[in-house]
Amino acid sequence: MGAGQSRDGDLDDSDSEGEEDYEHGTRQDAVATPFSSSEQNLASSSSKAGMEDIGSKLGNLSLTAGRTAADGNTPKGQWIIAEKSVSWEFTRVEENDDDEENNNDGHEDGGERNRSWKSWYLLVGNKLRVDLVSYGVWALKFPMQEDFQDFENEFRNCLFENTYLLEATEENKIKIFGKEFMGWAKPEIADDSVWEDAKDSLDMPADAKNLREDYVEPSRDIIQSLTMGARDHSYLMSAKGIEAVKNLPFGIQGKGVSVIFNEADSISYSTPKKAMLVRAESNLMVMRPIKESTSHSSGVHQVDVETGKVVTAWKLEKDGTPINMRDVINDSKGAQLDPSSSTFLGLDDNRLCRWDMRDQHGIVQQLDNLVLDWKEGHQFSRGKNFQCFATTGDGGIVVGSKDGKVRLYGTTSMRMAKTAFPGLGSPITHVDVTYDGKWVLATTDSYMMLISTVFKDKDGKAKTGFTGRMGNNIAAPRLLKLSPLDVHVTGNNPKFQHGQFSWVTESGRQERNLVTTVGSFTVVWNFRRVKESNHECYHVMRGLKTCYCYRIIPKEESIVDSKFMHDSFSSASPNAPLVVATSKSVSSFNVSKE
Repeated sequence: MGAGQSRDGDLDDSDSEGEEDYEHGTRQDAVATPFSSSEQNLASSSSKAGMEDIGSKLGNLSLTAGRTAADGNTPKGQWIIAEKSVSWEFTRVEENDDDEENNNDGHEDGGERNRSWKSWYLLVGNKLRVDLVSYGVWALKFPMQEDFQDFENEFRNCLFENTYLLEATEENKIKIFGKEFMGWAKPEIADDSVWEDAKDSLDMPADAKNLREDYVEPSRDIIQSLTMGARDHSYLMSAKGIEAVKNLPFGIQGKGVSVIFNEADSISYSTPKKAMLVRAESNLMVMRPIKESTSHSSGVHQVDVETGKVVTAWKLEKDGTPINMRDVINDSKGAQLDPSSSTFLGLDDNRLCRWDMRDQHGIVQQLDNLVLDWKEGHQFSRGKNFQCFATTGDGGIVVGSKDGKVRLYGTTSMRMAKTAFPGLGSPITHVDVTYDGKWVLATTDSYMMLISTVFKDKDGKAKTGFTGRMGNNIAAPRLLKLSPLDVHVTGNNPKFQHGQFSWVTESGRQERNLVTTVGSFTVVWNFRRVKESNHECYHVMRGLKTCYCYRIIPKEESIVDSKFMHDSFSSASPNAPLVVATSKSVSSFNVSKE
């Protein structure tokens, strides 16, 4: 997988004649694009006058539109000079503009709009180039290092102000990030020693070929979600019921027992949101929203996967008062394999708790319309805005919030987080954590953020942020993004969803890959390569180290979810099969194949 900076071609000397006309003290740059639509707009890279001039000239250009498939690192087109000398300027935008990717790269803006600002740009330091997306993929080529540096500094200041509604001063950066996390605001001062031990891996081939489907299983109904099992079966959720599929060494195949929801039954008041396997995967806990317009649920239904029947309809209450939950997960990374497990975790906007399926006397309940026991937890007064959570192998909890914060809770208390990472301003929509708790993957709409939780205490002993406070000199995160070219190919307003590690439930085993869905793409990163300090992406990109080396699996329809099978299915290959679910079918891929 070549680095992202090599994906879109170079603006070489033959493309840059006329640069000798550049005068020091002015801000003029060469502009080029490999792909563009008929809309003639160069957002955030020039003044209005410059945009009109470029637009008129673009109308006379014959642009090649030849990319037929999105690939991780091989473009199908070449840069075309649109204008040899233009000025650039950062301006305030007072109204929402409906451009192609619903963004204004580099523009400052106030109000709610800044919360959904999409940073589809790429600063290529070794080539003095800025790539961005606006009705095509554009590049600004700077003739001198100092001019590129001026642009970068002003751009980052505008980005900070646009995100936090504060001027980009040292005082305000400390206010947002805190002294312990200044490496997040200033990557050049961050302690990167935690990344040094990572070694490159050849588990996933470093070429640009699309992965081949090993097997495709059509669905009987429109798939809403995918629940992976580590044993014999995985499960497809639809509006009509739950469909079991067989887990095999090469992927998933065939049909097993089905649970059909009766329209007259109380379980059928809305489309199921999630199914969670419990008790050695003999039962499914099905979570259904109160109504279609909300993600919250007031109860869960326990389904016996052998008979396909609903065993219990559980109500969620605390001290006799109904409680809504946004999400539920197992107590720990491997708890679904434990036959004796009778508790699970719940999350709402301002609640984090543990539910118990036994009564107060320890007798497992199996009757209809019973109330789950609030075993422990905390109900915060307001302002947490929890969105998602995940657990480690020993039960540590990571929680992502709407304000971008990532909190780590230990195994002894849900009242106060051991560590709270400030985030980068974008709402966290999904989180995952490695089995050993050393790495957290947080998903936002436009990127994923890989965070190291490892630190050394005063005695020099290595710990994680789940067990103690991390103190000073915390490592800056790594970002995972799509290149501007692939952002453009994904279509209108692409969003990252469900970023997660490959699946490990055993101490001493290491996750190998990271996977996410973006529209009709499944995108896979090699975990070890992302951690590698000497990885080529990090030598040429500016700011927070960002990895653009990935492989893409394109589908014709939007993808519901993409997940790796359990690590136990990797005996015939370095990696377990990758399962990709669309609304119509489920496909299996071997990411280790050339």
